[in-house]
Amino acid sequence: MRLFQDLQAKASAVLLIYTGGTIGMKESTDGQGLVPFDFSGIADEVPELRKFACRIDSYTFDPLIDSSDVEPRLWQQLAELIKARYDGYDGFVILHGTDTMSYSASALSFMLDNLDKPVIFTGSQLPIGRPRTDGKENLISSVEIAAAKDADGRAMVPEVCIFFDSQLLRGNRSTKVNATGFDAFSSPNYPALATAGISIKYNSRIIHYGSGRHRDLQISTSLDTRVSILKVHPGITEQVVRDILLGTETRAVIIETYGSGNAISKDWFLDIIRESSEKGKILLNVTQCLCGDVNMDLYATGKALKNAGVVSGYDSTTEAALGKLFYLMGTNNDNEQVKALLGKNLKGEISK
Repeated sequence: MRLFQDLQAKASAVLLIYTGGTIGMKESTDGQGLVPFDFSGIADEVPELRKFACRIDSYTFDPLIDSSDVEPRLWQQLAELIKARYDGYDGFVILHGTDTMSYSASALSFMLDNLDKPVIFTGSQLPIGRPRTDGKENLISSVEIAAAKDADGRAMVPEVCIFFDSQLLRGNRSTKVNATGFDAFSSPNYPALATAGISIKYNSRIIHYGSGRHRDLQISTSLDTRVSILKVHPGITEQVVRDILLGTETRAVIIETYGSGNAISKDWFLDIIRESSEKGKILLNVTQCLCGDVNMDLYATGKALKNAGVVSGYDSTTEAALGKLFYLMGTNNDNEQVKALLGKNLKGEISK
């Protein structure tokens, strides 16, 4: 739906995609609580958008999707929508609930190939209709970044990102860290791509610009979701570990370990790890810590995991590890090749 348009013929064009979430809610007229509002009226809710020298259109998912109900089908639909509208827009802003935003941004970063335009996820902790909402600032800055180009006409940030609380983060480096504050997201192992203050300052040195050659956007919508997550913790039982690592419907397991990649050193645990690896399952080690990375050569317990067939996730977030596995397994039936690709930095998701 067309919302409003600047008269300049060469103005940028941005597509707002509303999937659901707090940002699109306002008080109902009957006082019965929060209800989604019609995004064709976003200019009435955020009149500042009219001041941009760009065309802003909107697309609303029907039905809307609560963040807690997000599934890979949404990522496939988003990839297909961006592909279909790619030539008509200079950037895309995806309005999304915060609980699973990092999962969606991570997955989409792998699913979109040859990307040379911004795809920016944003949302809010307070509905846009509330007086103290953070939604307006998040939306306004996201649109400005999505439309921004350098002197050569190149997008300032041609990546899948999250904008929240004045920070533009690489999508597959982000994680939600605050359930109640406006600073909901963090990128512990990679700097912000841009910071919005009086002006927006871009950290061009760390932004990924691709090869510089124009190539058509390609999307990968074949996802294999047979992944489980095992969080190592004191008191975990042998049966729990066995059920997760040896599940017949599980092709890969993300193991969230202590510190720099350490886990239980008991024989029963390592025996199950080895048995799972021998059955051909993909075992990926990521740290439970917000900052730092996995180094399985540092301590004996880490070395034992490595020797048993566990692959390092380096400084990947769990969200990025999940999206990467879904993508790689969906496009490759050979588990050994998937393991090899897990160790490569495909979309800026690991510092390697």
